[in-house]
Amino acid sequence: MTVVKGRFDMNEIKLIKPSTEYVEQIWEYRAEFISNDDNLAGCAGLESAESIEKWLANIEKNSYEETVTEGLVPATTFLAVRKADYRIVGMIDIRHRLNEFLLQSGGHIGYSVRVSERQKGYATEMVRLALGYCYETLELEKVLVTCDKENVGSVKTIIANGGLLENELLENDRMTRRYWIDL
Repeated sequence: MTVVKGRFDMNEIKLIKPSTEYVEQIWEYRAEFISNDDNLAGCAGLESAESIEKWLANIEKNSYEETVTEGLVPATTFLAVRKADYRIVGMIDIRHRLNEFLLQSGGHIGYSVRVSERQKGYATEMVRLALGYCYETLELEKVLVTCDKENVGSVKTIIANGGLLENELLENDRMTRRYWIDL
């Protein structure tokens, strides 16, 4: 089991690869976003998953260059779990490389924090831990992280992790900010 640990504000989280141990919590996480009409960014297609079992199988399949779904790039998905109570507070998807779509608007890292756990510093810590994974495991020298211009929380998270704004792109009435982070 791959575990990445972090510590901040006396709360501790770790990034854990999704497994059957967390099936109920993953489905609850999904339901919280759907009931709040919110975007499940960084969740590797969880919003459209027919079942957790199929979602877990897709995550495994899409982890490797040899088996990744056509049109996608290999990615590693983690649950952000609060160590004190083992509650999933967020999810983060780390793309191993960029294709043209990700270069324009998706980036190397996509993430979400459950609505009930926002504004507690979890996103900043999740991205920090993901950057460590990008450097240590994927051996990347810099990563691209993007967000909607209006998403103030994500803008702050990215900047707190060293993000430097490269530009903004308008696509389908959506302004995307593109930040690079040197590792």
